[in-house]
Amino acid sequence: MSSTSAKPILFYDIAFKAPRESTNCAPNPWKSRLALNFKGVPYSTIWVPLPDVEKVRRSVKVPACRKFGDGSDYYTLPIITDPNTDEAVGDSFDIAVYLQKTYPDSGSGELFPEQKLDYEFTEQASGVPLSEMRRGDYEEYARFNKNVDAVFSAHVILMLQGMLLEPAGKQVFVKRAGVPSFDAFACVGEQREKVLSTFEKNLEGLSMFLKKDKSGPFILGNKASYADLIIGGWLRMASKSLPQAEWEALRSWHGGVFGQLHDALDRYAQTDKGREA
Repeated sequence: MSSTSAKPILFYDIAFKAPRESTNCAPNPWKSRLALNFKGVPYSTIWVPLPDVEKVRRSVKVPACRKFGDGSDYYTLPIITDPNTDEAVGDSFDIAVYLQKTYPDSGSGELFPEQKLDYEFTEQASGVPLSEMRRGDYEEYARFNKNVDAVFSAHVILMLQGMLLEPAGKQVFVKRAGVPSFDAFACVGEQREKVLSTFEKNLEGLSMFLKKDKSGPFILGNKASYADLIIGGWLRMASKSLPQAEWEALRSWHGGVFGQLHDALDRYAQTDKGREA
């Protein structure tokens, strides 16, 4: 299907503080936004406050795609609904697969070119429901997605207090974590220095993929793929939620490959104003 005559897809993203289009920093919605822009399909954003995510997800009949450790459903975003096909998809990886299959020739081309992505990070942050390993379509990319989520989630404590959430959104995080207040997510002093040092060390393995092709800045050199967008979604979060000095440090780690990738993905990072849910 061509995207030129398509009706706009509705893209459900998490609403942070106003203006929404400049404070959005959730990594999985960013993966989907980058993919939508990469494929060049028309879409419009619906901004959903965190307390309303479960209600909105139920309203478009998309079940939860992740679970907490206790087995309860974890309702989150992104979601897309496509009026051209009457399809609704509610997982960032599945959204990318859907876009490639439904709009194969649109935008910048193939999201999932064949490549070896044997990156692994085994440590996981407790209590964070990570992306599920998808079997079948693009397993190499699905495995990569899970491991990239793991390495960033293991250090996400550095970013939590920097997210520009409204008070009700902060309370959602507090309730999920079972802590007394949002201040419990503070990571300061020696603890923060230690986590930052570990973060830099643990990103070394991932940086090697961005150094494979010396022509860069993407894993495949000058050709972006969904693997780059997976990393890019997390870099968007870091750029908006880390203190400026720490973001500049991350950009420079391991020869500056993460800063170079972030900047190269600017072409796919357009954010429309959208509307409230």
